[in-house]
Amino acid sequence: MLNSGRSRGGSGEWEQPFWQQRGWVLSAGFLLVLLVLAVFTMVSSGDENPAGASADPSPTPSATRNSDGGGSSASNARPAGCRTDDSDQAKPGKAPADFRWKADGTGLVPVSKTVGPLKYDGPVWSCYAHTPMGAVLAAHAITDHLSYPGWREVVERQVVPGAGRDALIASRSQEDDKPTSGKADAGGYAGFSVLSYNKEEATLMFLLRSPNAGTYGSASVTVHWQDGDWKLAPDPDGTVYSGMAQVNGTTGFVTWEA
Repeated sequence: MLNSGRSRGGSGEWEQPFWQQRGWVLSAGFLLVLLVLAVFTMVSSGDENPAGASADPSPTPSATRNSDGGGSSASNARPAGCRTDDSDQAKPGKAPADFRWKADGTGLVPVSKTVGPLKYDGPVWSCYAHTPMGAVLAAHAITDHLSYPGWREVVERQVVPGAGRDALIASRSQEDDKPTSGKADAGGYAGFSVLSYNKEEATLMFLLRSPNAGTYGSASVTVHWQDGDWKLAPDPDGTVYSGMAQVNGTTGFVTWEA
């Protein structure tokens, strides 16, 4: 028994039932005051919200994955008229069912009516799904457009601002544009692999078919989700492709054609 030999004084208070003891009554009264203040604070804060507004500022899953495909943050909202299905967040194991090739100058770029691009504004093809597959298609189109006339507009609108973009502009300005008509390139995109992905950044690897039959090359590209779409993120020195290497086959890649 705790403190069994300690004197309680002569008032006899500690011999009374606990609800009649003066100390317990004071404590209970103090707690009651705190409870009233807490309820008053909750009611007051609730009145500050507009009618029908939620008191919880954190977004619900349905708000985060809205019909515009973007987050609930106004700074990350999708551009007007851009709506995509962003539900499939798994790394793709195959090309989209509605994938097709679209001419871009003398090259062919993979596109999809469901994954993107859904908007075409001259050289700027935009509005991609906020998914790994959307990042893949965005990386193909944006990098391919850098070779042709109109590349400056592409850089301004589809490359992450910063030192990397400035360096890219400086180096690209020293090169000639590829022709937009004529014989198509002998090589082309053969497949891809998603090296890493989250909703803010993705690193993809292209499988490129060499003009020499049976040989391939690979190169990785990074894109960031910004302003409601995927944008190219070059290195600080303006480098777009990294990890370029020769590859013996398609093992480890998702191929565009079966």
